[in-house]
Amino acid sequence: MSLSYLPGTASLLEELDKKLMVLLRDGRTLIGYLRSVDQFANLVLHQTIERIHVGKSYGDIPRGVFIVRGENVVLLGEVDPNKTDPDSLGLVEVSLEEILEKQAVQQQEKEEADRVRAKAFKDRGLTFTTETTLDDMY
Repeated sequence: MSLSYLPGTASLLEELDKKLMVLLRDGRTLIGYLRSVDQFANLVLHQTIERIHVGKSYGDIPRGVFIVRGENVVLLGEVDPNKTDPDSLGLVEVSLEEILEKQAVQQQEKEEADRVRAKAFKDRGLTFTTETTLDDMY
């Protein structure tokens, strides 16, 4: 075992002042600098943006200082400063209004598909439960 190994959330101390991407339980993606962490993996992110992806498009919402409760973190990783150009990945940045509109259209399409699926299940005598949506989480 390495002498520099830190167990549990203490390993996050090595990530302080680094740019991180955090995927939350409700599906949101945050990108910011880790400024503080505690024993519960609660995070304080600085210069945070919320990135919304719809297909090959993305948009950023500036959030500033953001506190994340540790139990809501699904995935956390360091952002490579040499590979931070989303355009090189084939993604296209669009305005905030446009990405929010695309996100709403995507959500409506998903809800319609869930309604069709639920009806097909009901016609066969089965039940269908949709996944929890972002609106249900708030």
